[in-house]
Amino acid sequence: MTESANSIQLIVGLGNPGPEYQHTRHNAGWWLVESLAKSYNCTLKLENKFFGYTGRISIAGQDIRLLIPTTFMNKSGQAVAAMAKFYRVPLSGLLVAFDELDLPPGVAKFKIGGSSSQNGIRDIVSRMGNQKDFLRLRVGIGHPGDRNRVTGHVLGKAPQKEQQQIEDAIDEATRCTEILIKQDLKTAMNRLHSFKAT
Repeated sequence: MTESANSIQLIVGLGNPGPEYQHTRHNAGWWLVESLAKSYNCTLKLENKFFGYTGRISIAGQDIRLLIPTTFMNKSGQAVAAMAKFYRVPLSGLLVAFDELDLPPGVAKFKIGGSSSQNGIRDIVSRMGNQKDFLRLRVGIGHPGDRNRVTGHVLGKAPQKEQQQIEDAIDEATRCTEILIKQDLKTAMNRLHSFKAT
């Protein structure tokens, strides 16, 4: 994938469906896509054939589809593969936002490819023919410090201050996603990676 990311055609936000998960840390990717949709007055609609909520926005003349899978996190690839196949979105046209344990709250970072322990990303890689080189937007939620507490951490609600830091990082990541599409990945990365909500 080249430095330019003007080819982004599909932005996906990962999370779990249902009101009991709506405000949990695991839904940080979902919040990012909701933030983008809100910025462009786009109403996300449930489309069963894509196993998720979808919308369509235009940034700097670029036609972009939005997707929030309504499958559970570990089946996220079902929705992504269905939509990517239907709209013929190449791997280089995909951006996936998700919660990242290895980054603190208040930080978000772009990354291309690589491995991930995040279940949603693993399922997407598996359903996209084990291809990993798509763009990711990692939204920091922090690590509880003990791997036995990870499940409770990601499926729990952040304290108010942490939640505010996560939301501030999502606001900045939304702006940087626009920069990514209007300009290039390097410019967007330079700005986002120097941001930390206090």
